[in-house]
Amino acid sequence: MPKIGLAEDDLKISGLIKNGLEEQGYSVVTFSNGETALQAFRTEKFDILILDVMLPGISGTVLCQSLRDQGLEVPILMLTALGSLDDKLTGFNSGADDYLVKPFHFKELLVRIEALLRRTKDKTEPADVQLSFDDLTLNTLSKEVQRAGSQIVLTAKEFALLEVFLRHPNQLLSRQYIAEQAWDVNFDTGTNVVDVYVNFLRNKIEKGFGRKLIHTRINMGYILR
Repeated sequence: MPKIGLAEDDLKISGLIKNGLEEQGYSVVTFSNGETALQAFRTEKFDILILDVMLPGISGTVLCQSLRDQGLEVPILMLTALGSLDDKLTGFNSGADDYLVKPFHFKELLVRIEALLRRTKDKTEPADVQLSFDDLTLNTLSKEVQRAGSQIVLTAKEFALLEVFLRHPNQLLSRQYIAEQAWDVNFDTGTNVVDVYVNFLRNKIEKGFGRKLIHTRINMGYILR
């Protein structure tokens, strides 16, 4: 039975989520403020964490960043009423794996949770440690990226994005596929999160190196070639 940690200060929402998830066979432990949640998440084992952004004490974003800084790799899903692109980028940059905007349908929450748990299971299977294309290399264990021998520092999301490209060289990847593989999110055609992060990545792996590696196919997606 997967164990879920839910940090949500709205007791009505928290109760609805807890009851719904327990009916689906999950074990749910709830917390109403960030400080209590942080202490519990540090000491107890959870299979997935659901964090409201606007928590009293410590915000969900700060809570997420603190857990990542301590090396906690449990999947984290952010819940928030803040749905702008900048808000989503802030959540992803803090280490969140997915981002669900309130109000949401409970079925969508279930789909997101199942996807995060499935990807966590997949990560336990053996995978290539060293990925390379042209003069670009990525090490999945050390999290190091180099191009032409020069070290490149990437954020967690930029690293995940680059790993997707390196696992599918010379293949045209749609924005939806990239989002699902790099962030475990159902792609929203009304947002340009993928495009923003591709630009972030391009600036780091292409600027100053002469040759472009990530190419745009208008209305279709991106290709590493």
